[in-house]
Amino acid sequence: MTELNRRSMFALGAGIAAMGAAGAGVASAESNNHEADLPGFKHNYAQVNGVRLHYVTGGRGEPLVLLPGWPQTWWEYSKIMPALAAKFRVIVVDLRGMGGSEKPEGGYDKKTMAADIHELVRKLGYASVNIAGHDIGSQVAFSFAANFPQATRKVALLDVLHPDEGYYQLPLLPRPGGFSLWWFAFNQVQSLPEQLLAGRFRFLLDWLFANTAFNPAAIDERSRQIYARAYNSPEAIRASNGWYKAFHQDIADGKTYAKLTPPVLGLASVLSHDQMAAALPNLATTFRTAAINAGHWLSEEAPDDVARELTAFFG
Repeated sequence: MTELNRRSMFALGAGIAAMGAAGAGVASAESNNHEADLPGFKHNYAQVNGVRLHYVTGGRGEPLVLLPGWPQTWWEYSKIMPALAAKFRVIVVDLRGMGGSEKPEGGYDKKTMAADIHELVRKLGYASVNIAGHDIGSQVAFSFAANFPQATRKVALLDVLHPDEGYYQLPLLPRPGGFSLWWFAFNQVQSLPEQLLAGRFRFLLDWLFANTAFNPAAIDERSRQIYARAYNSPEAIRASNGWYKAFHQDIADGKTYAKLTPPVLGLASVLSHDQMAAALPNLATTFRTAAINAGHWLSEEAPDDVARELTAFFG
């Protein structure tokens, strides 16, 4: 198996699985907790659906909600937010359990997390929004469009689709030359990940970027420090692992969803694009796909391409 293929398997896992089946704004310095600042954007907090969410806003125009994935925060979109803000009102949300958002004991199924975003959207005064998500954020964006189609103008799914029964076919022990998505199982283990990773999360980050990016240097030192701070505590690890522990409920919920009716963009790594394109006809009524020459970390490895695709789709 080539190094390129090995790095791509992070993205392929979810794609293969899919085939198988307003708060007051507050200024925040980077030294305050784990939140970095981005010129032209503002930190905000809101209490919605029983959880306090942190979100970052900037720009003017139609609302565009961006949802990050594991093991990142809103900062994963920092390279493309200025370009998108030239045309849209950009709203980047730390999901329940992520970054500056609250980390409750439960509610990590994607249907509940989608309800978090829906309540935030309503609190901000919008009847409907454009929405895009990456990784876990893509699963939440999918659930948002499935459960709140009237509130969804268009939806973009970046490199990952909603959990389905294909997840049960993913091999923990691949054949020689294969690549294991070992963290899917590891993140479902009770208590042990917190004990092993607290204060050491940077080791996991560096391994993931080294093995699942075409260009690991695209995730720079500052970004790695931001993500490590966000996930270094036992509480943060426990909360983010909740997204994986909820996969069983997500799979059950997914069985009840009809095809998505809002227009869908499937934006994927060149090595997972075929899986995305094969899965979407069963998941959406109106869709198109585009391949990005990058590993799993699309908006950091190929920010210009991602910004261009999102602007064209949502514009």
